[in-house]
Amino acid sequence: MEEDHLNHTCEFLLIGGSAGSLEVLFRLLPLLRADLPFPVALVLHRRNSGDSTLSELLASKTLNPTQEVEDKEPVTPGTIYLAPADYHLLIEHNRTFSLDYSEKINFSRPSIDVTFESAAEVYGPGLVAILLSGANEDGTSGLTAVKQAGGMAVVQNPDTAQMPFMPHYALTHLPIDHVFDTIEMAAFINSLT
Repeated sequence: MEEDHLNHTCEFLLIGGSAGSLEVLFRLLPLLRADLPFPVALVLHRRNSGDSTLSELLASKTLNPTQEVEDKEPVTPGTIYLAPADYHLLIEHNRTFSLDYSEKINFSRPSIDVTFESAAEVYGPGLVAILLSGANEDGTSGLTAVKQAGGMAVVQNPDTAQMPFMPHYALTHLPIDHVFDTIEMAAFINSLT
């Protein structure tokens, strides 16, 4: 594990997760500073649902503006975005969001891999991607793309994950920059500039 990335410059923070990740986010979001200088996108495996309950619940946990992504919306610093259910979330080169309804990847739509890979092409070394609890392989290919583009790959400590398979799989398949529990993750995010 590399330890020379403290005070890393971040242009965009991605957090991906599946089963067990909401519990982490409910603890993590209240710990984040209210003046994040970069946008955050949450890509979570969730049931197809037209309601905004999850977005509202996440918004209640943070002082940062929080909303579900709309197609063609510009990526705005300081905002926490939630990928909509049943759409892949892509980042375009003009730094807008794009929603895609193509086939599921790793049985998931949104796929963490799809978002991580598209953001890596746009943000390169300015991208930080975090993979949380989950029960499948989604996220590992995306983290590989982030690393190849010069960005930073972070995973939740599998020992603290409700479903450790997802972060553990990433740890065994590529060099990860940091492995954190929730408190360490919050401190790390707050240290990003």
